[in-house]
Amino acid sequence: MTIGMIAGIAIAFIAAVIIASLVSVNLYKSSSEKKIGNAETKAREIIDEALKTAETKKREALLEAKEETLRMKNESEREIKESRAEVQRYERRILSKEEQLDKKAAAMEKREANFANKEERLAKKAAEIDDLYEKRVQELERISGLTSEQAKEYLLKAVEDEVKTDAAKLVRELENKAKEEASKKARDYVVTAIQKCAADHVAETTISVVQLPSDEMKGRIIGREGRNIRTLETMTGVDLIIDDTPEAVILSSFDPIRREVARIALEKLIVDGRIHPARIEEMVEKAQREVDTMIREEGEAATLEVGVHGIHPELVKLLGRMKFRTSYGQNALKHSIEVAHLAGLLAAEVGVDVRVAKRAGLLHDIGKSIDHEVEGSHIQIGVDLCRKYKESATVINAVESHHGDVEPTSLIACLVQAADTISAARPGARRETLETYTNRLKQLEDITNSFQGVDKSFAIQAGREIRIMVVPEVVSDADMVLMARNISKQIEAEMEYPGQIKVNVIRESRVIDYAK
Repeated sequence: MTIGMIAGIAIAFIAAVIIASLVSVNLYKSSSEKKIGNAETKAREIIDEALKTAETKKREALLEAKEETLRMKNESEREIKESRAEVQRYERRILSKEEQLDKKAAAMEKREANFANKEERLAKKAAEIDDLYEKRVQELERISGLTSEQAKEYLLKAVEDEVKTDAAKLVRELENKAKEEASKKARDYVVTAIQKCAADHVAETTISVVQLPSDEMKGRIIGREGRNIRTLETMTGVDLIIDDTPEAVILSSFDPIRREVARIALEKLIVDGRIHPARIEEMVEKAQREVDTMIREEGEAATLEVGVHGIHPELVKLLGRMKFRTSYGQNALKHSIEVAHLAGLLAAEVGVDVRVAKRAGLLHDIGKSIDHEVEGSHIQIGVDLCRKYKESATVINAVESHHGDVEPTSLIACLVQAADTISAARPGARRETLETYTNRLKQLEDITNSFQGVDKSFAIQAGREIRIMVVPEVVSDADMVLMARNISKQIEAEMEYPGQIKVNVIRESRVIDYAK
């Protein structure tokens, strides 16, 4: 192969290569242009889509804004309507109140006008009354021949003279009584104290009677071979007397406390029905506790009745034991309470300490509560007890001297001594006082019934008041004053009495009709 052919082939190859390259470049360029066109198309599509989406969102936002605006507008209109309705209600209420106020104002104006008219009429009547008073005074001055000042002076002088005379008489009577009737006043004090104190008396014996439901119970009380009755007598220290007395058992003992324990225990056994030594011991113990409680309660009741506080509990218990103690047929506790009341009343009359006097009177016989257990007189035992439980020297001296064994060192001791004597002699004194008391009541009623116009009269409050019923047609209200004064004067002149008597005149008018 020649060089020309090789060169031609080479040139042809080169030309083919160049042509192939140009074709490849054109193909790549066309492909790139195509891709660029597609990208631009997609970009325009994306932009169009975004524009469409934005437009949709815009329309949706506008719709939501319109809806919200419409909702807010509706709410505002509703609130405005409610506010207008509320305002209208307030307006109606205000108008109603204004109408009521107008009515009240009109009524007030009408009442003020009526008051003004009444005031004017009253002023006219007052002026007429003044004129009539002046005319009456002038007429009285003309009839009596005295001026009003002269009449006043005359009346005042007459009243002053009468008052001076009554005052002088009263002062003279008081002086005479103070000088001449000291002993009479002392007797009055005692009588008054006795009348105010009306304690009961109890006569105690040395036996107690227990009622049985049937005579069969006597055998059960005795028991087999007498073991029940022996147990009961041994436990209580009391003799049981079972004789022919129907349906009754007699308890005999000089110690009233033991007798009371035996009585309570036997009554409990009778009610229970089971009578044997063990049951008897149990019932006696229960009865002993009941009596101890009773003794304490009686002592407390005595201190409360008298009004004495702060007494030692042991002394209170000893006071309760005195309920079962008698002296010359008189219950010791009742006697002590009575002496305390009498001593307090006498102390009030003479002006000494009432509480100390009552305390000394209540404790003056405290030794009698244990004088059968302790050696010595009841006075010495009482003094020892009072010293042991820290009573005052005044009380101790009153206890020590109430029978005159020791000289009293205080007025309270003398009062306790007098109260003890009064209480001891009280049955006779009471009969004498009762007779005097009834005579005074009868004399009071006789004096009042002697006055004209008296319908009935009643002496009350133990003769310290006379209540008089008068006939209203006979005795006027003015006459009642004079009647009460005259009755008082006559009572003072004709009667003797302690203290004072209240004259109470009553005038009563009654009108009775019947509905048919």
